[in-house]
Amino acid sequence: MTPPVMTASAASSSAAAATTIKKVRMHMSSASANILNTQPTADHTTKFVLDQDFVSSYRTIAPPFGFNGLGEIVYRRTYSRLKSDGVSREKWFETIERVVNGTFRLQQQWMIQNNLPFDTAKAQKQAQTMYDKIFYMKFLPPGRGLWAMGSPLTEERRLFAALNNCAFVSTRRMWEDASSSAARPFAFLMDAAMLGVGVGFDTKGATVARERGILVGNPETRPQSTFVIPDSREGWVESVGLLIASYLDPHSVDNFAFDYSQIRPAGLPIKGFGGVTSGPDPLRELHEAIRQTLTRNSGTPLSVSSIVDLMNLIGKCVVSGNVRRTAEIAFGDPDDAEYIDLKNYEVNPHRAAYGWTSNNSVFATVGMDYSEICKRVQLNGEPGFQWMDNARKYARMGEETTRDARIEGANPCNEQCLESYELCCLVETFPDNHENLDEYLETLESAFLYAKTVTLAPTHWTETNRVMLRNRRVGASISGVAQFVTRRGIDQLRVWLDAAYARIQKIDRAVSEHFCVPTSVKTTSVKPSGTVSLLAGATPGMHYPESRFCIRRVRISKLSDLLPALESAGYYMEDDVVDNSSMVVEIPIDHGEGIRGLEQVSMWEQLALAAFLQKHWSDNQVSSTITFDPEREGPMLKHALDYYQYQLKGISFLPRLDYGAFPQMPYEAIDENKYNEMIKGIKSVGLHLVEDTDQNEPEAERYCNNDS
Repeated sequence: MTPPVMTASAASSSAAAATTIKKVRMHMSSASANILNTQPTADHTTKFVLDQDFVSSYRTIAPPFGFNGLGEIVYRRTYSRLKSDGVSREKWFETIERVVNGTFRLQQQWMIQNNLPFDTAKAQKQAQTMYDKIFYMKFLPPGRGLWAMGSPLTEERRLFAALNNCAFVSTRRMWEDASSSAARPFAFLMDAAMLGVGVGFDTKGATVARERGILVGNPETRPQSTFVIPDSREGWVESVGLLIASYLDPHSVDNFAFDYSQIRPAGLPIKGFGGVTSGPDPLRELHEAIRQTLTRNSGTPLSVSSIVDLMNLIGKCVVSGNVRRTAEIAFGDPDDAEYIDLKNYEVNPHRAAYGWTSNNSVFATVGMDYSEICKRVQLNGEPGFQWMDNARKYARMGEETTRDARIEGANPCNEQCLESYELCCLVETFPDNHENLDEYLETLESAFLYAKTVTLAPTHWTETNRVMLRNRRVGASISGVAQFVTRRGIDQLRVWLDAAYARIQKIDRAVSEHFCVPTSVKTTSVKPSGTVSLLAGATPGMHYPESRFCIRRVRISKLSDLLPALESAGYYMEDDVVDNSSMVVEIPIDHGEGIRGLEQVSMWEQLALAAFLQKHWSDNQVSSTITFDPEREGPMLKHALDYYQYQLKGISFLPRLDYGAFPQMPYEAIDENKYNEMIKGIKSVGLHLVEDTDQNEPEAERYCNNDS
C-alpha cells in the first residue's frame, strides 16, 4: 500500500493523526504480514498440478450446461477469466483445472507449513475425482470460488477472503478494545464488500453508547490534517475508517481532509476484479455523507439510524465504485420504532437514496407478539425474522448443540449464523443431477473437501482468523429442491438428506483429522443460489420457479465473441435499453415436466418446506424468502409465525405484487406453445468451442443472493 502523504496544520495534530492512522491500519497490516510469514520458506515439493493428459481428455467434451444454453452463456459472461496470455479466455475445462489446482495447492501449502506429509498420489486421485464432479455439475464451488480460486487474486495477492461468500460483524464491542478504532466494524464491512463478500451487521452499538454515555464528537472544531488517499481498495477503506474514527473514538483529536489526486479517473479496467474504475466521485460523496450523518448525531450517543445509515452509505459507494451490487443485512430490535421505521420513507424520506442497500431483519424471540410487525411485512416484506436462541441451541432443528453459542447474527441471505467478523464458504450440490443416492454420497466427498480446504486459507483480518481457525464453519448447500420433489417426491428427499447429512459428518471427521484441524462447528446450509444454479440447470435452493416455462434475458458485452455464435444459433437478441455497450439475449427455459410455478405453491407449503429442510438437512440455516398473496395470505402472517417460530432459525417474506411489465425483464413467464415456438428456431452451435477474445475481466457473482 502506498504510504500516505500527511500535511498537518499543526505539529500536534499531525502526531495525533499518525496515531489514529496506525490504530486503523493495524488490523490490515499485521494480518497481511502474518500471511506472508506463514508461507513455506523452502520448496519442499513440486507445486501441485493436475495430470495434463487427464485434463486434455475433457477438452472436446460438451459440458452439460443447463437451460438450453443459458448455463453456458452465464458461465462465459461471469466466470471465464482471461488466461495468462491476456488475450484469450478460459473454457469450462480450463476453469475447473484452475479451481482444482488452486484447491489442492492450498492443501499442499497447509501440510508443508505445518510439517505434515502431503501424499501427492492420493491428492492427484482426489483432484481428478473433484474435477469430474465439477465438470458434470454434480456439485459446484460457489461463484466466488469459480471466479477466484487458483487465480492471481489468491495465488499471488493471497486475498483468500475473496473465496468466501458472506460475513457478519457486530457493533456491540466498538469501544471495548483500546488498541482498535471504534470505526472498525464499518471499515470491515467496506473492505469485505469491495472483495465481493456480503456482510450482515447489528445495531447494538447504539445501546452500548447510550448506556455508557459515549457521545459522537465534532472533529470540525479541531486543527485539520490532509490524508492523501492511495489508489487501492485498502486506501479507500482506510480513508473511511479514519473519518468515522474522528467522530466516534472518544478521545480523538483528529480532523481529516482528503486528497483524491492519486485515484485513477473513471472508465479504466480494474485488473483482477473485473469492471471499470469509477473515479474518486463515489468516495468523495461517501465522505461528505458520513460527515453529514455524524454531524447530525454530534453531542449525543450514536443512534440506531446513524449505524444503519453509515453501513448503507458504504454499500451505495461500493455499488457505484468497482462492483455492480452489494449485499447487506441489518439486524435490530423488534420493539425499536426507530429501527422499524428505517424503510418507511414517509417518515425517513432521505433514506430512499440508500436504504435499499440492506435487507432489514429483527432479532425475534420465541413467544413474542408478531401482530404489529406483520402489518409492516404485509406492505413490503420487511423486516425478516432471525431467532438467535434457536440458532444457538440447535444444529439441525431438534438436535441440541453447545458448540455454536457465540454466534451473534447472520449473513445477508440468512443461511449462515455467524460470530462477529466470521466468514463462511458455501458449496452447492445438486441432488437431482444424480441417478441414485450412492452417487450423491460420493459427490459429497469432493464438495465438502473443497469447502473445508477454503477454511485453511488465512484472511488479512486478524479478528476473522481468530474465529475461523476455531470454527472452520462450512455451508454445504443443495439446489434443485423443487425439481427433486417434483420428480421423486418429498419422502425420497427426506431419505437422501438424512443419509447425506450423516455422511458429511463422517467426511468432516476424516478430513479434519487429515488436516489436523477442528471439525466444523456446523456443516450444511440451504443457500438461495445466484447464477451458479443456472450453470447446472437447477432451480435455486429451495425455491420454486415463477413458472415452468419462461424467457430468461441475459446481458452480454457487444465485444464478446459469443454474440455471433448465439445469433447464428437462432437466439433472439436486441440492444440493451439501459447499457448501450451490451446486447440482451433471450433464452427459453423449461424447468421440468410437472414442476409447479410459484403461484401454485402456497405460503404454508413454502414454510413447511423450509422447516423440513431445517430439520433434515441444514445445521446452519435455510435461506428462504416466502412469497405470499398480500390480500389472501397477508392477514395470516402472524399466525404462520406463531406456528413456525419453533421450527425455523430465520425467515423472510415477499408480497406477490403485480408491478406490471417493464422492458427486458430478467424473467418473463410464457406458456408451452410459446416455448416450443422459440425452441424450434434454436440449433446447437457448440458454444464450448467458441473462442472469446473479449479482454475485459468478468465481473463475478457477488455474495450468495439469488437472481431477484
